[in-house]
Amino acid sequence: MIIYKVGDEKKAVCSVCEALRTVSYQLRDVPFDDGSGMVKNIIAGVCKTCDSVAVIPFQSVPAIRKQLQIQRKAVESRVPAHMIDLLNMASAQLGATPDFVPLLLKYYIHQLASNPEAAGRLVTLMTSELATGLANKRLSLKGREIGNDIDKLKVLSQIDNTTELLKGVVLTIHNDLLVNPDVQRIALLKSFVATVA
Repeated sequence: MIIYKVGDEKKAVCSVCEALRTVSYQLRDVPFDDGSGMVKNIIAGVCKTCDSVAVIPFQSVPAIRKQLQIQRKAVESRVPAHMIDLLNMASAQLGATPDFVPLLLKYYIHQLASNPEAAGRLVTLMTSELATGLANKRLSLKGREIGNDIDKLKVLSQIDNTTELLKGVVLTIHNDLLVNPDVQRIALLKSFVATVA
């Protein structure tokens, strides 16, 4: 592996210039392609023609990975044990294992955060007997967007407590997949299960 120092130069293809250019290795703040954040002060090959980052050397990858891990906000909560059972049953209904539960939850949270009408129904579900119980099981979700989606859903549903919000999402999943099966949603989720299995 070649280790580049600040000031080293080489030829590389610049995607902005769309040509082979001379790049100079410099310390730069490099944004992620999806606009979700930035890695600060890493060595990157900067095009001497247009001043954009043309190449990132392998030696900068660990710093990028570290920043990605920081951005993967974890949402931790404790819920009643029967809520985990409901999620496992919903996952089984889709032909998936309990390993699919975090993806199912993230899918529902994202969908509800994009649908004010559905998000508003979470409060109604919280009056259900299933919404009660001793919170004795840990529920953990990780992802770059999960924190943003939960914040949006809190505003739309007017449920400020993350645990109560997650209970509402679990009860929505239970309703859609087990109590009043939403055939279209089940078909969509089954095809999703098939792609990640």
